[in-house]
Amino acid sequence: MSKTGSEKVVSVSSRGQATIPKEFREELGIDTPGRVKFIRTEEGEIVVRPIRSVTDLRGVLEGKTDERGRSAAERLREERAADKANEEELRQRYAGDDEADA
Repeated sequence: MSKTGSEKVVSVSSRGQATIPKEFREELGIDTPGRVKFIRTEEGEIVVRPIRSVTDLRGVLEGKTDERGRSAAERLREERAADKANEEELRQRYAGDDEADA
């Protein structure tokens, strides 16, 4: 299939789902089931790219926040801090038990 001049018309369901034609999936190496990302170019066109690894997802949460306005990075930092505090609490609680058993 030529990289220029190829067009296919597909239907979009009421849920916003569209099927990527088989010849495009094969050309792009999109597995099924699989995941793709949509990228808007500077020219305003939408490009579909297959996701082959976790690094392909880099940046997909940029600018997104949760209901409290926290970014994914902020939430991760908070969760790591909470995990560290819980771990330290458990160490202190059970470190004393080891000394009592001796």
